[in-house]
Amino acid sequence: MKALLIVDIQNDFLPGGALGVADGDKVIPLINKLSGHDFDIVIASKDWHPENHGSFAATHGKKPGEHVELKGLDQILWPVHCVQGSSGAELSDELSQSKIDKVFFKGTDQEIDSYSAFFDNGHLKSTGLGDFLKSKGITDVYIAGIATDYCVKFSVIDAAKLGFKTYVVIDACKPVNLQEGDEDRAVEEMKEVGAKILTTDDVLGS
Repeated sequence: MKALLIVDIQNDFLPGGALGVADGDKVIPLINKLSGHDFDIVIASKDWHPENHGSFAATHGKKPGEHVELKGLDQILWPVHCVQGSSGAELSDELSQSKIDKVFFKGTDQEIDSYSAFFDNGHLKSTGLGDFLKSKGITDVYIAGIATDYCVKFSVIDAAKLGFKTYVVIDACKPVNLQEGDEDRAVEEMKEVGAKILTTDDVLGS
């Protein structure tokens, strides 16, 4: 049983958004093709922050890129993005949403960030995604979305550690690349937990 996990294809993460990822919109046609493939379940995740979330630079009177400590963890600060109920938090209109069976929300706790679609960054709370997939008999999870070096990477690592066979559809992901080489390092970290790196053509041809 196979699931496709679409990570954070939200307006604020696309070009022109509050935290737009370069060429982020280029992954949408690929993801639309993937969601029409023979997956048993298609899941989307959404960053869904309360106002004044602890990951926002503005919350601390600081600038994006600076660091603070949240729940004992180092936290890089971001521009205000994906605030609950805002247009920036909505899934892109370009994304084919008719195939999406369920949406899971992350980053909802003001005091800790949540890159992964499965857990917050401290693994203090689950989003319920792992239990949901297991309850549906899912064994294999294919992951695509934004951003390769943050929310995709941490979702992949958690999926693998939860025992799912985990695949990264790498051309259907885009990185932030705050520092040069972040994407390459993320790919290596994902490989280290056993994730397999595929392309859209690999998946559609299977």
